Amino acid sequence: MADKKMTQLADPQAAIAHYLDDLLHTATDQAQQQDAQSAAKPLGVVAPLPAKPEPVIAKPLVQAVAVPQRAPAVGPQARPEWAEKPFECLIFTVAGLQLAVPLVLLGGVHRIEDDVTPMPGSPSWYMGIRPGRDKNLRVVDSAEWIMAGRAPANARAGYRFVIHLNNSDWGLACDNVAQSFIVNPQQVRWRTSRSKRPWLAGTVIEQMCALLDVQSMANLLARAEREQHLDLS
Repeated sequence: MADKKMTQLADPQAAIAHYLDDLLHTATDQAQQQDAQSAAKPLGVVAPLPAKPEPVIAKPLVQAVAVPQRAPAVGPQARPEWAEKPFECLIFTVAGLQLAVPLVLLGGVHRIEDDVTPMPGSPSWYMGIRPGRDKNLRVVDSAEWIMAGRAPANARAGYRFVIHLNNSDWGLACDNVAQSFIVNPQQVRWRTSRSKRPWLAGTVIEQMCALLDVQSMANLLARAEREQHLDLS
């Protein structure tokens, strides 16, 4: 409650910057902690040589060699199949936040225009239905959904496009769409725990943007629609 009250009193741009910083730290902190823990582990023990020579002729001793343990890759289970090799991403912005979606899971980019039909009784993050030739999309107020109470009051005024999440029924409203770029898996800080913000796959380091787990996002939206409330856990 105190955090929400402070956000309401703060400058909207400052609130967005604070949330973006928190978002990126969520994706990177655990990976950095695991790196530090791996580095702190002992590499091995060298078998000591005898202190005194034996009175008989001994066979040549083979000294045990310490074999350094390889630091485990950050979150091998967290890396999805489509990220086993370089992949393309599309950057889009939501109320000042920069997010990325893998092209292999991008169902399309559509203009919002004026054809989103509100649905009575829907949650505040549910903008309505956008009819399409292939399927109707459930359009999400992305700032309200992602920022969970910290979204600027006028966020919807900036929405121009809808990011279709793979082959789901869901689309994320956004302000702008940038050009795609290629990402090497090693350039991403992959998350190994999803207890908080499970839709956040990791952080693209060079671009400093949050990488979406598209399937988790779609699943959360479907569940939240059934339960009629905003739930990011």
